[in-house]
Amino acid sequence: MSDYPEDIFSERDDIDVDTLANLGPLAALAGIWEGTRGLDVNPYIDAPRRQAFVERVELQPIDPQSNGPQLLYGLRYHTRVTKPGEVETYHDQVGYWLWEPATGALLHSLTIPRGQAVLATGQASADARTFTVTAVRGSTVNGISSGPFLEERFRTESFTLTVTVHDDGAWSYEEDTVLQVRGRPEPFHHTDRNRLTRVAPPTPNPLAREVKAG
Repeated sequence: MSDYPEDIFSERDDIDVDTLANLGPLAALAGIWEGTRGLDVNPYIDAPRRQAFVERVELQPIDPQSNGPQLLYGLRYHTRVTKPGEVETYHDQVGYWLWEPATGALLHSLTIPRGQAVLATGQASADARTFTVTAVRGSTVNGISSGPFLEERFRTESFTLTVTVHDDGAWSYEEDTVLQVRGRPEPFHHTDRNRLTRVAPPTPNPLAREVKAG
């Protein structure tokens, strides 16, 4: 961690309000994206189930965020997944991608409407083309919190997400969620992957738009 000043309450007065210009490795993810070749491998009754999926992800810049002297830039996101040819939501997810330029820290939060929230963390340089964030059950820093049903029947032990930015502007991810399914001796690796192509550019964050308009 960076050597923060003793004053942990005062915010910096030299903050650049243009989030899109300060996202570091997250800059390549800003915008609206679609992927049509997703694959989800999840636990089922007798054997793992392989499910193809279609995905739309919107990642929009937020205003800079301060925790006293700590400064974070980020993207607010919403992911919606469907099965090919269907309209019913197969998976819905919201959260934030955050990057701290001073330390290279990455934070990825996610919440899903099945009773689970995760904060995963990692490190990356400003020009990184691939980066990984992780979370583990029981941690108070990069942890996993689940409702009673998931905790008792499909307990999540760890979460790992790796993002790779490609030369053609697309990006892809590999996700591994390790589950302990009730009644089964071995942990199960619930995996997801997809490659996403930008279909619309990002909208500049509110404070940057206001400053430029003024």
